[in-house]
This record gives sequence, C-alpha cells and structure tokens, in this order.
Amino acid sequence: MKELLSSLDALEINLGAGEMLLVNIILAIVMFGVALGIKLTMFKDVFKNPKSLILGCGLQWIALPAITSLLAIILNPFITPMVAIGMILVASCPGGNISNFMSSLSKGNVELSVSMTTVTTIFAPLITPFNFWFWGTLYSRFAEQHNDIPMLEIPFLDMLQQILLILGIPIVVGMVVSHYLPKVAAKLSKPLQKLSIVLFLGMVAVSLKQVLAELDPSVTAAILCVLSFVILHNATALSTGYLGATLLRVPKIDRRALTIEVGIQNSGLGLTLLFNPAIFPPEIWGHNGGMVLITALWGVWHIVSGLTVASIFRRSTL
Repeated sequence: MKELLSSLDALEINLGAGEMLLVNIILAIVMFGVALGIKLTMFKDVFKNPKSLILGCGLQWIALPAITSLLAIILNPFITPMVAIGMILVASCPGGNISNFMSSLSKGNVELSVSMTTVTTIFAPLITPFNFWFWGTLYSRFAEQHNDIPMLEIPFLDMLQQILLILGIPIVVGMVVSHYLPKVAAKLSKPLQKLSIVLFLGMVAVSLKQVLAELDPSVTAAILCVLSFVILHNATALSTGYLGATLLRVPKIDRRALTIEVGIQNSGLGLTLLFNPAIFPPEIWGHNGGMVLITALWGVWHIVSGLTVASIFRRSTL
C-alpha cells in the first residue's frame, strides 16, 4: 500500500497565482458569512457556564492533534510521510465553517458551536502553526527512522500572516457588520450560509482538479486508499468529540455540538497554507501530492460525515 501511495507523493501540486487568489477570496467570503451570524449576546450563556467551551477547545487544540499523531505513527507501515503530515495539518486547523449549520440540524447547542468556531478561529494564527510544528516534528522524528521526510521547519510569521489575512480580517469585518448593521447582516447571513457550502466545495474542486490533472488514470486505487484514510481519520475526530463530551458528562445538546465541532475541520485553510510557497517551499516540499489530496478529500468527506452524524443525532437520543 505504501508503494501505491508513493505515486501520489511524487507529484508536484502547485496553484497558479490566479487560482491561489481565487482560493483565498473564496475562503475569506466563507469566513465573512460565518461572522455575520455571530452576535456577542450569543456568548452570554456559554461564558456564564464555560465548561463545555473549555472542554471543546481542549479536544480541538490538544486531543485531536495528539490522537492524529498517534494514528499516523500506528499507520506508518501503510502510509507515506506526506499523507501523515497532511493528516496532522488538517488536525491543526480550527473548526470548519459549516459546523454551525450541522449543529443546528442535529438539534445541538448552536450557541456553543458558534462560540467554539469563533474561539478556535480567532486563536488559529497561534494554535495552528504551533500544533502543526509540534506534532509534525514529533511524527517526523519517528518517521525519519523509517522514511525519508523533509525537515519540518515551518516559518511561523508567514503562516501567521496568511491565517490573519484569510481568517482574521473577514471575521472582524463580519462581526462589525453584524453589530452596527444588523438588518444588513440578517439579510446576508442565510444566503451566504448556503453560498458558503457551494463556494467551499468549489474551492475543494479547484484543488482536486489540479491534483487530478497531474495524476495518471492508473492511480485510482491510490486515491481510494487516501480516501479510506480520510474516512478513518474523520471518524477518529468525530469519536474524539463524542467520547470526550460523554466522559465529562456534558448535556446532550452540548455533546452533539462538540462531536460535530471536533469532527468538522477547516481543511480549506489547510489547502491555502499548502499552496503558499513561503510556508511550503517547492524546493523542499515540492512532492506534496499526498498532503494536498488528503486535505482536499477531507473537505469533501467531512460534509458527508457531518450531515450523516447530524441526521442520526436529530432522530435519536444520543
């Protein structure tokens, strides 16, 4: 299987300047749409009783990257280092923008979901690069004993700048519009929420198109292998949220929100970071097909899994 996946790592996947700009604009619009639905009053009850929020951030920032690294080490005989590093990158990203909609669909605690998305996104400029560096370095030290892997040297300031531009500014502008122009925000919020799913899928499609353009049709089996690891990783993330919330005995509606929040990652951010040559220099990370493919496929699969889990929650007492 590892030999099969090596055919993906040999690929050099890069977006042109125009495609990269399009991806950044799409993600910025998506995050602006998310911010339009954020009102400070929504956080009142959550911050009065912050147990679930603190637990959720702990599961998102600590448990998920740690468990992902352990999973990558366990799977090391079967996966390539680029696939493993791609998994760690996804786990280091903040919660996904569609998690709030899915929490609502699941009859979970929407206020908690919005709070977690907001907090993890606001702190993403610090948490994402640190987690990727820390857990990625830990894995690479293990993997160097068994594989050839580039030295993991992540330029913190470049990653910080990228995340601030595509997450920080749209979130701030959206919250300002929501606060000072509530009628405008109300009119734009629902259409943008629906549009964000379409735009996000479009962004993933752009990335997948670039990957598939470089692939030989004979490597279909390799793509299916990567998809199987994405499904396993995503199931692990959803289970981390559900089991963590269950063990700490939080209310049912909070458990549902935490399950979805930890299982839905902002893989779009991961893609924009991967395509930034200042963060992943082509001369070092040029053969990054495995990383790009696992991040892009996550963006598609977590919508499928999230809607499935939300539907199960909606019809059950879990």
